[in-house]
Amino acid sequence: MGLLISKIWSLFGNEEHKLVLVGLDNAGKTTILYQLLLGEAVHTRPTIGSNVEEVVWRNLRFVMWDLGGQQSLRSAWTTYYTNSEFVIMVIDSTDRNRLNISRDELHQMLKHEELSRACLLVYANKQDVKGSMTAAEISEQLDLTSIKQHPWHIQACCALTGEGYASLLTSISFIHRTPVDRGQFKRARPQYGAETSHSNK
Repeated sequence: MGLLISKIWSLFGNEEHKLVLVGLDNAGKTTILYQLLLGEAVHTRPTIGSNVEEVVWRNLRFVMWDLGGQQSLRSAWTTYYTNSEFVIMVIDSTDRNRLNISRDELHQMLKHEELSRACLLVYANKQDVKGSMTAAEISEQLDLTSIKQHPWHIQACCALTGEGYASLLTSISFIHRTPVDRGQFKRARPQYGAETSHSNK
């Protein structure tokens, strides 16, 4: 256990770590946020602006920003990039018509200087819906294999049931190729209201 904790600390250090949760409107970002924090689905409304939650996992502190995905709000995403170490993009696996928009938004944001060292986790949400795209299909449509400067991981999931979720730190560890157990996050302080991976290491 001591070796495991040492590996975690060598990966994250002892400071607060910032994550941004992005995606188009109706992708399920806020549902995923609270599924990760509480382990259950909660009733949500479209996010106007942002939600932020601070969570703790074994003395590691994460600040998670859930950003509104409406077209009028996406230009404001850049406001939250500073010091972000991880980008979590949520994809509606049933929304074939707008997947090209998600692709363009993703590749554009990864060009931003403030995200030059960020890691990427893609959640292919709504896998419970008949006819939804697989994680492999979404990976191809998002052209994830062209992303060479950012370690990334794509995870099929269902926000409503919690299926496909490891702990957030476990998912992040896939990106880093660092084995971490499935320890639980706890909510620290409320504020405001099939898998593929790539590592350039």
